[in-house]
Amino acid sequence: MIKITKLEAELTGKVDKLMMENESLKAQVDLLLNKIYGRSREKGSYLDENQLALFNDEDLNIFNEPEIASDPNSEEPEMVEVIKKKRKSKHDNINNTVPIKEVECFLEGEDCQCEWCNSELRPIGREEVRREIEYIPATLQVKVYIRHAYECPTCKADGEDVIVKSKTPKPVIPKSIASPSAVAWLLHQKYEQYMPFNRQKSEWKRAGIELSRTTMANWAIKVSKDYLAPLYESLRKELLKNHILFADETTVQVLKEKDRKPTSKSYMWLYRTRDYIDREIVLYDYQATRGSIHPKTFLADFKGFLHSDGYDAYNDLPNITRVGCLAHLRRKFHEAIPKGDAPVTASKAKEGRNYCDKLFNLEKKWHSLSTEERYKKRQTKLRPVFEAFFTWIEGVHVLPSSLLGKAITYAKNQKEYLMNVLLDGDLHLSNNLAERSIRPLVMGRKAWYFSTSTDGALSSAITYSIIQTAKANGLDAFKYLTYLFEQMPNTENFTDESVMETFYPWNPDVQAKCQ
Repeated sequence: MIKITKLEAELTGKVDKLMMENESLKAQVDLLLNKIYGRSREKGSYLDENQLALFNDEDLNIFNEPEIASDPNSEEPEMVEVIKKKRKSKHDNINNTVPIKEVECFLEGEDCQCEWCNSELRPIGREEVRREIEYIPATLQVKVYIRHAYECPTCKADGEDVIVKSKTPKPVIPKSIASPSAVAWLLHQKYEQYMPFNRQKSEWKRAGIELSRTTMANWAIKVSKDYLAPLYESLRKELLKNHILFADETTVQVLKEKDRKPTSKSYMWLYRTRDYIDREIVLYDYQATRGSIHPKTFLADFKGFLHSDGYDAYNDLPNITRVGCLAHLRRKFHEAIPKGDAPVTASKAKEGRNYCDKLFNLEKKWHSLSTEERYKKRQTKLRPVFEAFFTWIEGVHVLPSSLLGKAITYAKNQKEYLMNVLLDGDLHLSNNLAERSIRPLVMGRKAWYFSTSTDGALSSAITYSIIQTAKANGLDAFKYLTYLFEQMPNTENFTDESVMETFYPWNPDVQAKCQ
């Protein structure tokens, strides 16, 4: 046996420690380089379309859209030739609500004579040759309301003037040229198409009207305060009646916040119901900070389960059981898989990711089961995998500062919350639903970068909420906003709870008019 001195032992220990630290730093550099230049799609046995918001982000791709999507060898899409009466093709997915204009092609003049005997040809039938889509740009029209006056001739003969004027609809914004459809359209363009007001300005000018950014911003804030905010508060009460909610948050920049620098980070908090229920609700809440006081205030009247990521602001909410996100943990194991020569780390990281995949794959099989059946399956099938997973977690010993070490630490800290999914058959393994719902706001943020004022940020949160809730309930958001701005100004006491219910997205009348 070779004996080593105390100094040699110390040096060997230091070398081992430095090698582990070097491996950890190398993994962090690889991760950062991959986020900047590489594709972030997480490959593995678990592939779920619901992970798009969490695992797929091509915003940092160095190629532009034509370079990514173009294919010189691809064939031009063709419309299938069919007989009209038996048309079944939905090639290129043309919606059947799109109006159809037929272009009749007749023989005329000499072409209508037989080339052999010069007799006049007679029609024997018609056939459809092809279909094309035609784009018709949006147009504006000025709507002039003319009120008629009436008098009573009998009273006038008696020396009394009795004049009655016809009623006109109340405007969405008093003393303004704004119409319900115009305001709805600019909100649709900004919050669904991510077109900031400065770009909309040129579009309105092309259509024939000069609208300043200030005017558009004033319209947006005005209708938000007068009409959408009361609806938002009513929907918030409905949201809190559910027993399962999802939460997330993202940053926004507001230039003019009291006692804060323009560069300070503010936050949009998201709260939403489950999907595939009769009354889906998606609400955003603008706040200046990321403090736990905000979810505590917003959810003060809520009792039940709350899905979230690992942010500890959600941990100590009264009357709420937090449910963790397995997708976040899976991502950490995926990021811990090194690209270089680190077989031990790679093996452990892949093993952790495989446990997550197994849990997701089991859950996927039970998607169509009832709540009770899924609950039973989770107790007999999912619980043993969870227990084996966390037993394995306890046996992994790596440098805490390494990516794998961080994944292990995260798993240990989130164990209680991840296991809470076993408490109810309607709970989800991940918070991907909230991740997807926060994405429209993130896309909008990339388009206009910041809000100028707190009023603007609050207006954005409310408008996003109404639009996304409408879409979650199968409505056309533009039609829904137009409907609200037409009906609310002309409805007495529309803020009363009983009246407000008639404006909910799931109301049968609203469904019939706004899909």
